[in-house]
Amino acid sequence: MKLRVSVVQYHLHTIQSFEEFAAQCEHYIKTAEEFGAEFVLFPEFFTTQLLSIGNGHGQSLTINDLPSFTEQYRELFTNFAKQTKLHIIAGTHVIEKDGKLYNTAHLFYPDGRIGEQAKLHITPTEVNEWNMAAGDSFQIFETEKGKIALLTCYDIEFPEIVRMAKAKGADVIFCPSCTDDRHGFHRVRYTSHARAIENQVYVVLTGTVGALPTVDFMRANFGQAAIITPNDIPFPPKGILVEGEINNDMVVTADLDLELLYEVRERGSVTTWRDRRTDLYVDWEK
Repeated sequence: MKLRVSVVQYHLHTIQSFEEFAAQCEHYIKTAEEFGAEFVLFPEFFTTQLLSIGNGHGQSLTINDLPSFTEQYRELFTNFAKQTKLHIIAGTHVIEKDGKLYNTAHLFYPDGRIGEQAKLHITPTEVNEWNMAAGDSFQIFETEKGKIALLTCYDIEFPEIVRMAKAKGADVIFCPSCTDDRHGFHRVRYTSHARAIENQVYVVLTGTVGALPTVDFMRANFGQAAIITPNDIPFPPKGILVEGEINNDMVVTADLDLELLYEVRERGSVTTWRDRRTDLYVDWEK
């Protein structure tokens, strides 16, 4: 079984209206549709672009204002998914529940359903500057092309959660990210490679590019899309199925062959998932 995935290097720039945001998103989705994609991934915090609209009185909006766009965001991407029959992982959007802010990944199904996965590991900036709360539950999402997980940026730096995802049957980890410099970017990128090797899964990764000069903590972005594979003979030698040009506004597309994952898990030159020493450390399948 194969699934075609388009990955968006979303260009952040100042906008004047929600309609301008919607038009930019539609451009990327139509691009993915033209390439015959079945899944499309947007980056973490891409909806912070909405904060650049301001309040109409020359004042900037803050992260606390972002949940006010939630209904419009959900309606927009629900309609995109229904119209195109795409599975759209619309990056993350900040929602409010019980007075707390959650950085939440959203999966929009072609039939109108919406899956949500709050970010589980929160960075110091998210805690100290934006007062974010960590998600308290983890789930796997069933799709017509198999099971997937949504792990956001910092989440991928924790091996345990990806072990859990694989144990629950996920073959593809979608990782929307947002990093502001090379250090953060490479932390997420290198650990994505590690997770793909350890668990013999695909990791689909992307980040924001561009800048939002009027939005705190979104003034700098360093991003690149990549689809990362295990490092074994059926796959590219560097474990990169496709990648974008760093910090460019673009979409990259590739086919993920799930049969190759099953093959290397059984007969690869290394069988990292099967060879776990669960007599010495935790077995996430229990």
